[in-house]
Order: sequence, then C-alpha cells, then structure tokens
Amino acid sequence: MDVLCWRKPGVCFRKLLMVLSAIYLSTDMTVAMKVTSIGPQTVRKARGETVVLGCTFIADDADRGELDIEWSIMSPDTTQKDELILGFSGGEVFHYGSQDLSKRLSFTAKNPALGDASISITDLKLGDTATYQCKVKKTPGIDTRKVTLVVEVRPSVPRCSVQGSQDEGSSVSLSCKSDEGMIPLTYKWERQSGGGLPPTAIQNPGTGILLIQNHTKSFSGSYRCTVRNAVGEEQCVLSLGVSPSVNKAGMIAGAVIGALLLLLLLLLLIWLLICCCNKRRYEKEVANEIREDVASPISRSVTPNASVHSSFRSILGYRSHHITGYHYQRANHSVIYKEQLMDIHKPSNYNLTIPGGAPVMTFAQNREGYSV
Repeated sequence: MDVLCWRKPGVCFRKLLMVLSAIYLSTDMTVAMKVTSIGPQTVRKARGETVVLGCTFIADDADRGELDIEWSIMSPDTTQKDELILGFSGGEVFHYGSQDLSKRLSFTAKNPALGDASISITDLKLGDTATYQCKVKKTPGIDTRKVTLVVEVRPSVPRCSVQGSQDEGSSVSLSCKSDEGMIPLTYKWERQSGGGLPPTAIQNPGTGILLIQNHTKSFSGSYRCTVRNAVGEEQCVLSLGVSPSVNKAGMIAGAVIGALLLLLLLLLLIWLLICCCNKRRYEKEVANEIREDVASPISRSVTPNASVHSSFRSILGYRSHHITGYHYQRANHSVIYKEQLMDIHKPSNYNLTIPGGAPVMTFAQNREGYSV
C-alpha cells in the first residue's frame, strides 16, 4: 500500500476518500431515527383484556424535521391501502378509523414526542385481530415496527360433575366441560385433599374426563379441574364421596314382590267393586218383588168375567204372607202355583149359581178374603 501510494499518489488519495465516505455513512445510519422497542412479533390476548403495543424510538440530532407518528392496520391484500387509525403531529393527537376502535385506542404516554409512541387498546374484541404498524418520521430519519395482535376467547368457567354411581367398588367418572374458549383446550384434574390421584384413575386431557375404577372410600375427597388455552385458564371444584355397596339382587326381588302385591291389591279392589254392584242389584230386585207381593183390595162380589180374571191374577201374583224370607218364597212359588191351579178345577171350590137359576162359576175365598 505504501509503495502504491508513493508511485501513484492519485490512486491512493481516491481510495482514502472512499474509506472515509463509508465510515461517515455508517456512522450516520447508526445515529439516525431508530425504533428501539423489542419483544415478540405476535401478541396473543384474551377477549375483553387490554394490550399495549410498544413503539419507543430515538431520534438523531441530524433529524431536524417535524416529528410525525402514525399507527396503521396493515391490509392483508398488498394491493390495498393500509388503514390509518391513530396519529401524532405538531403536538396533537389525531384519531382515525371506526368510532368504536377510537374510543378504546390511545397513546400510553401523555407526550409521544419524548420517545414513546406505544399505544393501548382496551376491551379487546375478536375483530381487533390484525397486524399493526408503527411509523416514526422526523426528516430525514424514518423507522417502522410491525406487531401482530391475535385476540382469542379464554375458557369459560367449566362445569364439574360426577357421572355414574358412587357406590363402593363401582367405576365413577368426573366430568369437566367448558362451553367457551379458543381451541385447543387442555383439561387437568388434581386432587386437593387426600393425596394425589387414585392409582386406578385415568384422565383424558382433551375431553376432561377422569375415570376412577374400583371406587373405594380412600378415593373420596375434593377434586379440582383446570381448563386452559393460550390466553387464560379457569377452574372448578367438586367433592367426591362413596356409598356402601348395594345388593342389587335384593333390590330386584323386592321390586318384583312389591309389583305382585300391588297387582293383588288391584284385583281385590276390582272384586269388591263387583260384589258391591251385585249387592245393589240384588237389593233392587228384592224391593221390586216385595212391591209386587202387596195384596190387592178384597172383592166380595164380582161379575162372572171379572171373577175369572181376578182369580188368574191372584194365582199369578200370589205370595205367601205367612212365611218370612224371600228365598223361601221363591223356592215354594212353583209348588203353590201348581196347587192353586189344581184347586181351580176342583168342584168343591166353586159354585155354579146365578140369580134366576142359571149356573155360574164362583171361586172360593180364604179367611183373608182372597179368591183361591
């Protein structure tokens, strides 16, 4: 190099000038406007929470222009313009975009010109998921930073329940279910009292089911289920007990015997109803026949035709009034009926006389005055 500069001083001077220019440019880039915020490029937050998107910066003395800060939502389509949502220029804050987002969006610092252009978004919603860009300009310096915000739904408070019998020796399942939450959801069962999980327990982190086989009294206690995803977690607690084993065969036999007794009772009630109906019908028939047995008025003088009809009616409607008991009357009804018919045809029971000497038929009468 020294030999080259000695022989060709012009070439050596040009090389030295290039080196000095490179050093100057490198130094100028280092001290120019620079965004200094560090952190993950993707931020995950739960719905309803608050997020802070950082954008701190350092300006160089050479940056003598007016400070201009812009926050925009990057369009996923590169052919479309980005959406400007918040700005700072000339010492004033300017809101753009939708009114809903503007109410929830603000700079974290009272004066962003002091080097902190970070923003805060409260009450996050699923629609706030996007890529946000911070651009800081101060002529001639300029720098940007992009960060992606993902808003997810945290798990809802799960419901803990016991499925199956808690009888000693049986299998019992503990269920844990969350109705809301961005997948994947992970469930985990823990025992709060009485030690760790039973050795016969099998849990499924995807479904939230904890199966305990051969349940015993030593497995009873308090159990806690925790469900979580990328943005949060919730818990529920239940108490597991144990019941003495039940003789199922005895229960079945008792149920069968009870059903048979109930059937017998039902048949007895039906039989009593039938008997009651028959009794009422029997009493009604007795009352009707008693009314038929009431004696008709005594007739001392009758015409020939009337006496014949009266005699037949007396025969057909005759009942013994000296014998008590309905059954005895019915038993002797046919006998009396036949005897009375035979008495009609006996000559000694009727007279054949009429006034003027003409023969007529008259019937004999008993002491009560009835024709016989």
